[in-house]
Amino acid sequence: MTASEARPLTAVRSFPADFLWGAATAAYQIEGAAAEDGRTPSIWDTFSHTPGKVFEGHTGDVAVDHYHRFREDVGIMSELGLNAYRFSVSWSRVQPTGRGPAVQKGLDFYRALVDELLAAGIEPALTLYHWDLPQELEDAGGWPERATAERFAEYAGIVAAAVGDRVKRWTTLNEPWCSAFLGYGSGCTPRAAPTRWPRCAPPTTSTSGTASRSRRCVPRCRRTGSSRSRSTCTRSGR
Repeated sequence: MTASEARPLTAVRSFPADFLWGAATAAYQIEGAAAEDGRTPSIWDTFSHTPGKVFEGHTGDVAVDHYHRFREDVGIMSELGLNAYRFSVSWSRVQPTGRGPAVQKGLDFYRALVDELLAAGIEPALTLYHWDLPQELEDAGGWPERATAERFAEYAGIVAAAVGDRVKRWTTLNEPWCSAFLGYGSGCTPRAAPTRWPRCAPPTTSTSGTASRSRRCVPRCRRTGSSRSRSTCTRSGR
């Protein structure tokens, strides 16, 4: 191939006009405010506060304080030229016990975040679950229990009612294989909070990992109502 036959460099680097340039985070990574406005511990809080589980004992108690500084953070995204932002909702911030009525201050935070993003021309992409199950639900059996999937469906409905008119891009569960099999199967994580992989415990029974994975299908069916989701849940989520 000669130089004249090669495609122009600009053609190689072009992207569709509607391509989204974004950033992604998870609630426990960035929010901080771990015990403010009604939020209670998630499995991540419990795990990170357990001596020897996380490098140098780091926790997400403060993190980058996104809960208080989200407007500054959105400003930085805007300066970077981003037009999308993927974030997750802290279930413990919205429903501290994983069940029952929502905490309005928790919902207000996500409402304000979504409004700030839209005002800056940044499309919000919301993930309902990024591995931070409310600790109270874990104490009751966690994801291997079908009741947890039922609680998740209720929680998803609460979040959808709060911001569903403004958020068009949704993800139900982040990397469910990891949280099911690394959390409940191999013992590498605190029921799915990834950390220093070499410290994995000996595998537990695979039954809990498989049950955990199947339960996560149920809320997907509950929330979407699609025929495809219903058939999948019928096969593996009983």
